[in-house]
Amino acid sequence: MRWARRLLWASLTLVLAAASGRAGDRGKAPPPLAREHRHPTGAFTFRTPESWVVQESSTDPNALQAGDGSLVVRFLYHAGEQGYDSLHVSCMLDRLAGPMAQEPEVKYEYEFVSSVSGHHRSLDSAFQIRYDAPIMGHQVWRQRTFTVVGAGHSLCVISHVPAPVWKKSRETRALLDAVLASVTFR
Repeated sequence: MRWARRLLWASLTLVLAAASGRAGDRGKAPPPLAREHRHPTGAFTFRTPESWVVQESSTDPNALQAGDGSLVVRFLYHAGEQGYDSLHVSCMLDRLAGPMAQEPEVKYEYEFVSSVSGHHRSLDSAFQIRYDAPIMGHQVWRQRTFTVVGAGHSLCVISHVPAPVWKKSRETRALLDAVLASVTFR
């Protein structure tokens, strides 16, 4: 059953990649995702490269953050099934800095791409944000928010990558897709 869930996620990720115009990146192999991490609730696991640091949030017991110092992936989990559209919008507001430290307008790459797969419904949005001051050396970041709700779970996976890195690095795009595809509900 676990392999079926992973295959489902991998398929869903490839469908979403094609829908967002990134289908050409499929041929690029991501680096090995050598480490498996379990959310403190035990509800899901995900995989990262060996070098990534994963830590629990000091302010939100449902949140985990993973990254390598230049990429950030946040996992916001809620037990039970929340309204997936309202949860998605709430998770889209999870940024690297507060609202007063960023420009009010965002540039959408795509928004509210929906999908249904088995008992799970998902929404996917990607956009660019300009922060007033550089964060980890960059002012413009691409944020992708992927929300999945169903079978007793509600999860947002939010990736943050500097916009120039996103545009130039197929390896980074493949890596972030692979981390998302590695999520497995327990």
